[in-house]
Amino acid sequence: MTGSEPDHGHGHDLAGRTVVVIGASAGIGLETARQVRAEGGAVVLVGRNPERLRQAALELDPVGAAAFDATDTDRLQEFFQDLPGPVDHVLVTAGRPYYMPLESMDLAAARRAFDERIGMTLGVALHSRDRIRAGGTLLFIGGTGGRRPGVGLAIASAATAALPALVANLALEMAPVRVNLIAAGFVDTPLSASLLGDEVDARREELRTTLPIRRVVGPADVAALAVHIMCNGALTGATYDIDGGQQLLSH
Repeated sequence: MTGSEPDHGHGHDLAGRTVVVIGASAGIGLETARQVRAEGGAVVLVGRNPERLRQAALELDPVGAAAFDATDTDRLQEFFQDLPGPVDHVLVTAGRPYYMPLESMDLAAARRAFDERIGMTLGVALHSRDRIRAGGTLLFIGGTGGRRPGVGLAIASAATAALPALVANLALEMAPVRVNLIAAGFVDTPLSASLLGDEVDARREELRTTLPIRRVVGPADVAALAVHIMCNGALTGATYDIDGGQQLLSH
């Protein structure tokens, strides 16, 4: 390396870097893309909803954008193959938790839900491994909600337990690319609002009064952590919780 070449191995900042954001059209993905752009980085946006992705692209001026479902492994492979060059970081926020009580569970749907979550994680790793620069990051977003058993949480809990182990193993297999996981509690996103429906306002108020931080965690909080993990070249194979202290509460 000459003195004029960027040190891709250590990160430090996002100026001049390229970040692929899968799940970029709303919530944590969109906010992370905004922060990457604010730091001088370029973004490639991926989202399932073409119209929302178009709106995000109008705001963020990406170097590329693609509308498809990241659980479609063939399309995922095609996307990474078609990238015009290597990228520095890949963030995956796509996916949603599945709540299925056993008494009303459809086994085929349960299998599909679990396979989609784990399969997408493995698919992104497999198809991005030769496209991320050494020292760059493959970063997944998961959750903490499934750590406590509960009715309807079997699939969510299984995925919650599996992802940290999967990420730790991927960190060894993909080195020197770094692989990490952010495990978020309740985050005030459109997805959370759609899952909770009419109960979302009550949930927000409950968290404001009970969380140690006395406020609700927002997409900007998680995005800031994602940017830090991208920039800190010593972080790999780990799971980083961000929940405002939610796990410290008794219920």
